[in-house]
Amino acid sequence: MAAIRVFVYDDNEPRKDSLKALIDLSANLLFTADASDCSQVENDMKIYQPDVVLMDINMPNVNGIEGLKRLKTAYPNIKVLMQTVFDDNEKIFTSIRNGASGYILKKESPQRIIQAILEVYEGGAAMNPGIAKKVLEYFQPSVHQHHLTEREVQVLSLLSQGLSYKMIAGKLELSFHTVNSHVKKIYEKLHVASLGEAIAFYYKNIH
Repeated sequence: MAAIRVFVYDDNEPRKDSLKALIDLSANLLFTADASDCSQVENDMKIYQPDVVLMDINMPNVNGIEGLKRLKTAYPNIKVLMQTVFDDNEKIFTSIRNGASGYILKKESPQRIIQAILEVYEGGAAMNPGIAKKVLEYFQPSVHQHHLTEREVQVLSLLSQGLSYKMIAGKLELSFHTVNSHVKKIYEKLHVASLGEAIAFYYKNIH
């Protein structure tokens, strides 16, 4: 398969250098470029067209959460993996509500960072267990009646187990496009904007 293109936002130069080295050493990943803040985020995405963005939250000028909002507005298909030093509840939830595909701490091992990039690229939601638990506890059901079809519940159940769109397609003998359509319908029916919210709803109301 073609290498997964990764763009890094981080204002810490040593950290940025270590991430570049880590990505360059990974067979399936390609480091495209980096920046120290999100002031040029739309232009960065237009020029480098990454598949996955590793987004630091605390940066000067335009921070990661504002950058996430601007990025997802202009390029909704680019996956964003948030990273921070602190396990901060409000920032976690704000990131998820604004379309982040995952949220990891900077202290995670290099192997876990690579795994998280691959997970979000394949349509999964990368979160460590502690963060996932907080997400489930935080989100309240937005509607009492979910109106999901049996197939949509199946897809949501498999997503909640960490399967990617491709894996779900294989398991249910559907095309990738069909799985993608089911997920869009699930988002619409549950009035959610991210995979984290959809999974939280599943555990609260269906599981």
